[in-house]
Amino acid sequence: MKKITLLFIAILFIYSCERTETSLIEPTTDDDINYFIWSGLNLYYLWQEDVPDLADNRFANFDELYTYFRGFDSQESIFENLLNRPEDRFSVIVDDYIALENSFQGINLSNGMEFGLVQYKNGSTNVYGYVRYVVPNSDAVAKEVKRGMLFNQIDGNQLTTTNYINLLFGNSTNYTIGLADFNDGNPSTNGTSISLSKSEIQENPIAISKVIADGDQKIGYLMYNQFARNYDSQLNTAFANFKAENIDNLIVDLRYNPGGSVSSATYLGSMITGQFDGLLYSQEVWNDKVTNATPADRFINNFTNQIRNTDANGNVILQESINSLGLNKVYFIVTNGSASASELVINSLSSHIDVALIGKTTRGKQVGSITLYDSDNFQRTGDNLNTAHRYAMQPLVFEISNKDNKNFPGGLIPASTDFPGVELGENYGDLGVLGERSDPLLDRTLIYISTGAKSFSSKNSFYNFDEIYDSKLATPASDYMFVDVKK
Repeated sequence: MKKITLLFIAILFIYSCERTETSLIEPTTDDDINYFIWSGLNLYYLWQEDVPDLADNRFANFDELYTYFRGFDSQESIFENLLNRPEDRFSVIVDDYIALENSFQGINLSNGMEFGLVQYKNGSTNVYGYVRYVVPNSDAVAKEVKRGMLFNQIDGNQLTTTNYINLLFGNSTNYTIGLADFNDGNPSTNGTSISLSKSEIQENPIAISKVIADGDQKIGYLMYNQFARNYDSQLNTAFANFKAENIDNLIVDLRYNPGGSVSSATYLGSMITGQFDGLLYSQEVWNDKVTNATPADRFINNFTNQIRNTDANGNVILQESINSLGLNKVYFIVTNGSASASELVINSLSSHIDVALIGKTTRGKQVGSITLYDSDNFQRTGDNLNTAHRYAMQPLVFEISNKDNKNFPGGLIPASTDFPGVELGENYGDLGVLGERSDPLLDRTLIYISTGAKSFSSKNSFYNFDEIYDSKLATPASDYMFVDVKK
């Protein structure tokens, strides 16, 4: 895949004031951070032209810029003021880029319990959590937390729409969950509690890879929970096994996958197919500054027959042939937890092969970002990286579509005109076992493959509630889709 490169991005610095002019104000570290925020967004932000404070002529000199931003109470408030809300729902700034970089590799401070949060059926402000899965080698495994467990209390406090962030995602690394019984969508405490501790753990996003025998068919099943570049080779190995097993159909379970690397998303699409090598997979639209200074082919992502990953200095760290299946149809399991790069794979493939969706409408995130650091070229390896702080930005800088210039900001809808399949949500009262037919979503997908039937039995009933939050969104990587800026 071709990336936006510093060779061409360097041209863009003519648009931003250079830090060589005389300033009467001696800049503090906060001033440096404020300038970094403004200059990075001025250069790369997708909606730069729509934000008056990001105009090229907004500040006559550094003194004016420093003085203006000293009127804000935090770097976060400055960043927020420069965004095109509410259209931009996803740009963020972080105060620790080390944690962000780790999170992109699946490394997070976690107790290993991955969960979703749902509001009570009775319409109250009460909230309960359901355990989606448990990360291996974590405290949650040691404490015997299982998929399907429900909890409605943290440290004895009922979860609500106003306190769940503080109780579950505050500064404390320890909390106790109070388990609950489903009670028709209004969970009641059952008196059992489990104390959990967070530590830094790494999650392999290839959670399950297996072949399921269904009648005379061999069906590959892949549960993939993050597009993490450091696991591209293991993903390729999973497809080598599918290929060796000569599978008839493939189910890719992205229900808990919030996104990640665009290059990994392109590799996955190339593994599923293989017959479109070199053809257009997806295309990006950046702001006019980047577009005018960059060759058009830098915004094109093509199907490929090879994984070729490089580090920030351009050194090759992984190069191997892709194991492709040559499929003409693929089945995806999706929910509102499926976002960005997950949606990209589905949308891009739908221009080339038949794609079926089983689940609920995806999040609707057709825009992507890059990581900007406070250095001369906004890269981690750039000259004069400011070591006095660890702020980094993850602003939206491009919109992405399939080869037909189509995307779905409202989400991908199962059983719709665009995506045939079955609309079916998680059954919070009976989640079953992931990778087994006791999981209602997997069971229903297998039935759909074998019969084409769209109806479902009472076993597959579900409560049509939108989740209000989940543990993946609380990680530094959250639901970002990103490309890498390389030398």
